[in-house]
Formats: sequence, structure tokens, C-alpha cells
Amino acid sequence: MSHVFPRQITAPPVKAVSSDGCYFTDETGKTYLDGSGGAAVSCLGHGDPTVIAAIQAQTAQMAFAHTGFFTSDPAEALADLLIKHAPGDLDRVYFVSGGSEAVEAALKLARQYHIENGEPQRRHIIARRQSYHGNTLGALATGGNQWRRAQFEPILVDVTHIAPCYAYVDQAENETAFDYGQRAAQELEDEILRLDPDTVMAFVAEPVVGATMGAVPAVDGYYKRIREICDTYGVLLILDEVMCGMGRTGQLYACEADGIAPDILCIAKGLGAGYQPIGAMLCTAQIYDVIGSGSGFFQHGHTYLGHPVACAAGLAVVQSILDRNLLDNVRDRSDDLFAGLTQRFGQHPHVGDIRGRGLFIGLEIVVDRDTKQPFDPARKTAAALKRAAFEAGLICYPMSGTRDGRLGDHVLLAPPFIYTPDHVAELVDKLDTAMREVLG
Repeated sequence: MSHVFPRQITAPPVKAVSSDGCYFTDETGKTYLDGSGGAAVSCLGHGDPTVIAAIQAQTAQMAFAHTGFFTSDPAEALADLLIKHAPGDLDRVYFVSGGSEAVEAALKLARQYHIENGEPQRRHIIARRQSYHGNTLGALATGGNQWRRAQFEPILVDVTHIAPCYAYVDQAENETAFDYGQRAAQELEDEILRLDPDTVMAFVAEPVVGATMGAVPAVDGYYKRIREICDTYGVLLILDEVMCGMGRTGQLYACEADGIAPDILCIAKGLGAGYQPIGAMLCTAQIYDVIGSGSGFFQHGHTYLGHPVACAAGLAVVQSILDRNLLDNVRDRSDDLFAGLTQRFGQHPHVGDIRGRGLFIGLEIVVDRDTKQPFDPARKTAAALKRAAFEAGLICYPMSGTRDGRLGDHVLLAPPFIYTPDHVAELVDKLDTAMREVLG
């Protein structure tokens, strides 16, 4: 009898006993190809000797030093490396233990910045429907997934939500992709004006929407217009790259593909690659300097901020991504995976869309390709695909509620950056086995 509290009480998980490269092994000896990095976490695969050695060395030297008293060499070096490659004016790094913490820190920093900048009336947050920003209360309130929010609504802060940039469903037949993106972005300006521009503190969005919608990138021009709107009204742009950042889309920072930079940026998952729990919030020099010349104190904190062992792991991960040219491999294997998925499922009657960037790819599952009609939620298509893929020896990330939190299903793929063409072929074959079992 286990005393572990599992995610799903009625279906306890299988016990994994080892992992190596792109594979897990369970207690029966069965192996599974990692096709999603857990939840887009294990970007270096499993058992990476460089990261393991960095963790061991830092643990032996100094395992913990509270940031109320000390900084550490790993934290300083990792912050320098992240800022060296960061877009725009991002200049400071605040290390936390995961994505939800990074988003919470970003929201609180945005609020404190406006207070100390002489605009305490700025209090409203705008985000997008069908977004996901974490499971702590502030992050959950900011996220736009109704299924996750529903039972907690009475204790969530008030956040307003505009439409996502979801061309597959929302672009009109007679509308260009660019025009659609401008129309979608206009909802932000409209909402700012409705709330009163002087009261809006931040807009929060994922450059490529992950778990909730299945690797949906914005169309060209959307984020440039979003950036213009935020600048016009003094609204801080917070980008959540917890899932899509750190090389996942083929560039170290996902927003680089959109040609913009945020005021505050959140990363996690791939930053530690699963070897240590770590996340980070990056902000511009302007925001940092306003706090520094004001109270001089960010009114926020956690026990494990800037944990030396976590930062040592993160440093080894990011250095490995850069030194081993893994971003090139992400782009190459992305081409392979898109080609393999398109060949196998491009005309599949129940695959409506294959989308994404880099090794961050989603397949939207539908009743009919022409009408784009989603399956009845009672069918539990995503859950069935997850079970069938697992039985076939593939770990992937199917989710339901793609369209509105209730309707729609997709499969998210986010494999390790060390994939080879053989791994890509194996993933496509095993996914095909699952699809045939569930969809026919």
C-alpha cells in the first residue's frame, strides 16, 4: 500500500525505476520512448553525465545558502549566461523553483513596479482564454483554462481574458493570416480601453501556447502589434515561456521568433531539464532600477530562491544546449518530425491540424477534417490516446478541452533535444499505433 498522494487517485501511476537517454524503464522491465519530456521538461534526455557531475560537485561544495544572506557562484554565472542571450532590455534574473512561482513573482513585480513608479491605480491583469500559467492561485487566475479554474473561481483574483491567436479555428475564410492576427491583437487594445488604460498593469501570454491548446504559435505580426499596444498604454508585457522557452522552439527564447522582447519573462521546465526544480523571472533594467531607487526591496520571496544546486544544474543545462549546438538539432529534428507526422497523419480523417515550432508540436483531433468538429467530451478521446500510447511504449501529452476548456482534444509532443532520426521514426510509429486503436 502506497502512502504517496498521486495526481489521479483512481488510477495510480506505474513505477519507473530507471531512465537513460530518451527512454524510461518501469518495474516490469518495459521501456517507454519519451515523446514529451514529461511536460516539456527533459530537454537533455535522461542521465546526462555533465549535468549530474555539476550537481554532485555543487552539493559537495555547498548545497544550500539562503538568499537572505548570500548569493552563490552558480546563481551569478547562470544569471550572466541567461542575460547574455536574452532579447531586448532584459537585465536581471530572479531564480525560483518552478513555473508557477516564476509567474507569481512576475505578477507581484509588475504590481510593485507600478506602485513605485507612481501609478498605484494600475491593478488589472489581462490574459488570454485557453492559456495556462500555473496552478498556484495567482497563476491559475491569470490562466484562461475554464476546467482548471472552475472549482477555485471563488478564491481567484479577477483577471479578464481576451481571445487567443488561434488561426486554425478563428481565422475567417476570406481573411489573411496577418489580418487575422491584427484583429486578434486588437482585442487587447479594446480591453485596455474598456478597463481604463490608467488601471491596467500587465498583459500575460505564452508565445507558443502549450498544454492547454497544443503548441499553438501566433501568426506573423500578432506579437509586434501586442508589443505596440502595451507600449502605447504603459502596460507591462509578461511572456510566459515556462513550457516553450529554453530552446524548445528552436531558439533559446521563444519570443525571438516573433521579433519582440517582453518587460518580464518567465522560464522553468527546460531550464533545469528535470535534473533540479528551477525556474526564473527575468525583468528589464528599467523595472529593476525603479525598485532599486525606491524601496530597494522586492516584497516577495521563497526559501529556495537561487538554490545553489538547482542553479548549478541549470547552468550545466543551458551551457550544454549552447555548447553542443542542440538548437541546431532541435531545428533539424523538427523538420524530420513535421515531415513524419505529415506523411502519416496529414490526411488522417481525425487529425485536423499539425502545428507548432521546433520540438514543440501539437496534433488537433477532430471528428471531421472539413468541419473541424471536435469529439464529444464524453468520449474522453485524449485520455484514451494517452493510455493507448503508454501501452504502445510512448510517453506523450494528450489533453482535452482544446477549444474552450471542455470541447476539443489534442496530442502535444515535446521530445528531448537529443533525438535522432531513429527516435523520430519510432515516435511516429508508436503514435500511429495509439491513433489506430483509439480512432480507427
